[in-house]
Parts: sequence; structure tokens; C-alpha cells
Amino acid sequence: MTDFLWGVSTSAFQIEGALGEDGRGPSVWDNFRNVHAGQTAEVACDHYHRWREDVALMTQLGVNAYRFSVSWTRVQPTGKGPVNTEGLDFYDRLVDALVDVDIAPVVTLYHWDTPQPLEDEGGWLNRDIVERFAEYTAIVADRLADRVKLWIPINEPAMVTLLGYATGQHAPGKQLLFDALPTAHHLNLAHGMSVQALRAAGANQVGTANNHTPAWTLNPEDAEAAGAYSAIHNWLYADPMLAGRYPDELAELMPIVDGDLENIKQPLDFYGVNYYNPTQLTSPSDGNPLPFELVDIDDYPRTGFGWPIVPDGLRQMISELRERYPDLPPVYITESGCSFPHVVEDSARIEYLDGHIKAALESDVQGFFVWSLIDNFEWDSGYSQRFGLVHVDYETQRRTPRDSFHWYRRVISGE
Repeated sequence: MTDFLWGVSTSAFQIEGALGEDGRGPSVWDNFRNVHAGQTAEVACDHYHRWREDVALMTQLGVNAYRFSVSWTRVQPTGKGPVNTEGLDFYDRLVDALVDVDIAPVVTLYHWDTPQPLEDEGGWLNRDIVERFAEYTAIVADRLADRVKLWIPINEPAMVTLLGYATGQHAPGKQLLFDALPTAHHLNLAHGMSVQALRAAGANQVGTANNHTPAWTLNPEDAEAAGAYSAIHNWLYADPMLAGRYPDELAELMPIVDGDLENIKQPLDFYGVNYYNPTQLTSPSDGNPLPFELVDIDDYPRTGFGWPIVPDGLRQMISELRERYPDLPPVYITESGCSFPHVVEDSARIEYLDGHIKAALESDVQGFFVWSLIDNFEWDSGYSQRFGLVHVDYETQRRTPRDSFHWYRRVISGE
């Protein structure tokens, strides 16, 4: 397992803070107000100023890979036009520091923080954003491609469409239901154009990070509902990326232009799976405009978020992917983790990670990235959920490694 990547993951908006510094522009999340207790990411974990401390923590942990995201608005404050050199320099220094301690940089170019000026022009509903994203990709790759090990253009496009544009739970807070589907096509196309821009810049390994969830049924007669949900959550992004087509039930709803599917289906060096839990479906009740209804999964322990803890779901999901795509590239678990409120003693997190890492290893993956290195701003839940191997006191910014941190260090070292 000498080539196995033992890693941790974070995202820019959730940890960096420094929202008004170095010329960074506003993103949709700066302006989103539907957040727990009115909290903001203005400071978050202050990683922008404390990144050396966080790299030192990773060195202590013993990981050989760190997955982080670049803030589009730190590099291009309006999402297009001139480069903010000071912002790009921040990521240049971070990558250098990681390489110096033999931690492979794994870069995500977009983790949900759309520049607000682009959202004002329609955001992911506007096809023009695809070209803007390709330009941004080229800027970042030109600076970092010589040192970054793995590239991920877009993190969890399903969540952008479903939570950001369909239900409004996430920024930008649109509630369009099926009218949100054009965003899925534009996200897929942006992925494909970004892959091409990365390869043109000499990037090494290029892949993706899609959120996947096994679709379970409450009763056998709910199979159609589960299939509809899986088509939207699992296959709407994987199918065009890996097979050059959309699921049959959704293809006619996508705003496809000639050549789009060819641009989306680019050869990938790896496939990233973000896994947290299965989803259980039943047929919709009267008045529900959707072809499915979500229902609780009972008889499993739950995280602080209330998510069922089911390591077998990870095994199932990877098996489904390999069955559906016989030429599936090597798989990395690019995110898996759990929220619990504990300060230091967190045996429940250890149990979660132990089960999921075992499931991943038994599924012949190439790496596992724990979400997350440190507690962070958890989107609409603010600071109410703690995913970190490291506890963060948000008043003092003091970092305290939890028991799970030390447990993961022992796993990595083979103790």
C-alpha cells in the first residue's frame, strides 16, 4: 500500500476566513443568509492566516495527501477578468509548503463558492459560466500544475443543483425544483472543459469528486421512486462523464448543444467518490411534485447530523459504479466523515472511520480522505456541526487534536 493516499479534506470557504482581505471578491455564500443562528464564515477557522499551523498538524498526523479547494473569488474577484495575484500567491505558498513536507497537494477548483457577479448573471443557469470556469481553471493550472498530484474540477455538482438551485437549502437559495436541471448540464460541461484546460496546462492526474448515495427502498413497490432519485443524484453526473450520455429519463430535459457530450466525456485518471450515507425512498404522497419521497433509515446509529452510519453503503455504491461503468477509473474516497459534538474524546468518530476505511480497503480503492481535518463552517448549519479530526475553539482559534486524530495517525503508520 505504498502508493495509497491517506488524506484529509477541507474547502476554502469553510476554513479560510479573511473574506475581505487580499482583494478577494464576494461569493454566493457571503450573501446567503439562511444559515444557523445567523453565523458567517467571515473568520471561520482563520486558515488564511494559520495555514502553517494546519500544515504542521497534517505533518503530525502523517497524511501523505491533502485535498483542499481554491477560492475562485480569491483568484478572480468577479469570476472573470484580471487575476488577483495576491490571492493566487496564497495557494502557491500553500502548495510549496505541502510539497516540502512530502504531502501531495490535491486541488479542487470549485467547492460551491460561485462568484456573486457571475450568479447575478444567472450563475449555473447561464451557459456562459462554462467558459468563465475554463478560463479560471487555466489561470490556476498555469501556476500550480507542476506540483499538484490530483486535480478535481468540481466538487459534488449534485449538491449544487439539488440544494443550491432546486430546494434552496444552500446558496444561492433558488427553489426551482426540476427547472434547476440546466445547472446540472452546465456543471457537467464546465467539468469537461476544465479537464481539457488542465491537460493543456500539463496537469498530471485529473478526475472528479461526485457525491454518491445508494438508493434504498422502503418497500418493493417503491423501486420506481428509488430509480428516479438515483438517476438525479447518482447518474445525472456520472453518466455523461463516464459514458457520454444522460440517464434516459432525464436526457430530453437537458439543454444539450451539438458537441457537448463529447466535451463532457473526457478521459479521467481517477474517479472520486464522496460518501456519507444511503438514502431511502418511497413513492410520493399526494401533492408531492417529485417522483419520490425521502424517508428515514432506522435501526442504524446516527451522526450528530442525524445521518445513518452504514459502511456497507460504501461497499454497495462502489460495486454499483463498477457494474454500471466497466471501464471505471481507479477510485479514491475523496470525502467521508461524520459530525459529532465531542471536544477531544470522540470514540463514535473513531468507530465511524474504522468501519468506512475497512469498507473502502475491501473495495480496492486507491486512497481515503477524511472529511475533515478541522472543524469548520458547515454551510447552512454554520458552526453547529463538527466534522474535524481537530477541534477548533472558534473564539480563540485554538486547535486541539481529538482522539480520532491520534487513532488515524496510528492507522496511517500501520501501528
